[in-house]
Amino acid sequence: MSTPRFLTLPPGVRRTDIETSRGAFAALEAFPGSGISERGPALLIPGFTGSKEDFISVLQTLAGAGRRVITLDMRGQFETPGPDDASAYGCAELGADIAAVIESIGDPVHLVGHSFGGLVTRETVIGDPALVESFTLMSSGPAAITGGREVEGRVLLSALPKVGLEHLWSTRMEPEVLSKGVAPEIVAFLRRRMFMSSRSGLLGMANELLSCADRVDELAKATDGAGVPVLVLYGENDDAWEPQTQALMAERLGARKVVIPGAAHSPAVEAPETTASALTAFWNDAERT
Repeated sequence: MSTPRFLTLPPGVRRTDIETSRGAFAALEAFPGSGISERGPALLIPGFTGSKEDFISVLQTLAGAGRRVITLDMRGQFETPGPDDASAYGCAELGADIAAVIESIGDPVHLVGHSFGGLVTRETVIGDPALVESFTLMSSGPAAITGGREVEGRVLLSALPKVGLEHLWSTRMEPEVLSKGVAPEIVAFLRRRMFMSSRSGLLGMANELLSCADRVDELAKATDGAGVPVLVLYGENDDAWEPQTQALMAERLGARKVVIPGAAHSPAVEAPETTASALTAFWNDAERT
């Protein structure tokens, strides 16, 4: 579960709604200080139990390089409503939502998917690589999640229908956050975000995260054929998909690889300046190419 460094929006960042053919999505939007975007837009997609606020620490820096930067809550996450049907939260449906958002933006984007968001956004890219200027998989993997995060997912999937979210939060989630010394105002935000998220969405996304098939070869074919540059970016201490697994995925994709020193599963939170610098350099290179 990510913990943004701060929740106050920095200058040049505003809350908005992105209207699309598949509904409205709560978003944060950042512009360069001049108000004029000189480079292609970027779209950042959060992971499971996450939200647009996970990128607050990098939005101002990314926009300062001369581009419009947008991040949003997927359907069922935090401030974007979603249907009361767990089957509506598969990667294919969520990926179609992201495609609709890009069509609403009106230009190809530099697309970033964090963790589960990477599994979602690769569906978007496989479906229509012309929608993207570049594609970044941030702390994501080739298929279903493994290790300790898999155990956590299976506990949630099994326990949520039986004991409810309040019990899970008070006995497992909140104690874990408090053990890391997270500030009280951040804990309050995380609780609010969790309880505003769709219960069906949590179940549907968890199931997808635990069962997602490997589509790396299909992604490589799509991006190679369309000439879309790909970046695999992750923290050196990632505790979701192992760093070695992500490195091998980068090789299969013929992708650039960036390892963020000192970061774990949320580089945009744990090392925002390094992460923003790596993304900006990759995006600028993609535009030059």
